[in-house]
Amino acid sequence: MNAPVQQITISIDGKEVSVPEGSTILTACNAAGKDTPTLCYGDTLTPKNACRVCMVELKGSRVLVPSCSRKVQPGMEVFTDTDRVRHSRRLVLELLDSSVDLSTTPKIPEWKERYSVDSGRYGPKAGPSLRRDVHEPGEHHTGNGSVAASMAQPDKIDNDLYVREYDKCILCYKCVDACGTQWQNSFAIQIAGRGFDSQISTEFAVELPESACVFCGNCVEVCPTGALSFKSEYDMRAAGTWDEAQQTTTTTICTYCGVGCNVELHVQDNKIVKVTAPHDHEVNHGNLCIKGRFGFTHVQSRKEDGND
Repeated sequence: MNAPVQQITISIDGKEVSVPEGSTILTACNAAGKDTPTLCYGDTLTPKNACRVCMVELKGSRVLVPSCSRKVQPGMEVFTDTDRVRHSRRLVLELLDSSVDLSTTPKIPEWKERYSVDSGRYGPKAGPSLRRDVHEPGEHHTGNGSVAASMAQPDKIDNDLYVREYDKCILCYKCVDACGTQWQNSFAIQIAGRGFDSQISTEFAVELPESACVFCGNCVEVCPTGALSFKSEYDMRAAGTWDEAQQTTTTTICTYCGVGCNVELHVQDNKIVKVTAPHDHEVNHGNLCIKGRFGFTHVQSRKEDGND
């Protein structure tokens, strides 16, 4: 018989909150109704502490702590909106926004307004770098200081399933973890390069169809910024027809095999435009195979005579 889970009580901005033992400060913040910004956090992944936008102030701690990974302890006193916290979040968002395209990152406009983000103070963004894939390993490429260094580079379109827009990548590692030991175990991608020249890459920077990628799309599922997106979404955004406000989402069961994975069908103009998976489902926890993720085009195929 399992022992009952102990409840831990901590204080968040002066309000007492109780959460199960082993929970993180972020879980407690959510329970307290605090809207804590997160980018690298994934509810199906082990915290990576990469983006640092969820930092909070902990009484007795010399430095700010990441709420996504710090476990609660009895009697903790946490503060989520002090001057130190606001300054830290503002600086992180400014540095990200000055170098990365955050136009498809949810809630960014709201956070920029909340923390008075001024990304333009670093100067205009530099243009696309056509040489990021061939930079010498370990070399540091110093800018001239007249523009803000940018992650911008040409989009990578080497298959018909999903697109890589590395100018939107914040190096949160979520795709690497989903592809690696935490879920898929394909190990098709990893961090290449160092410092500002770091980026997600396949082995020897080969195209995806030539790599170990099995096109499960679990990396697309966890990407927080839209750096990885369905080819259908990418094409619709380019054509100006992508409209999430007009989309409906239907949860159903994948019919390709007997595992019972749940899928969420995103439909616009009576067409499936992409497929995601509920993270809280006990069978697949947000993960799918290539068939469940991308094998939906037959649903909207039509016979040559025009009849269904």
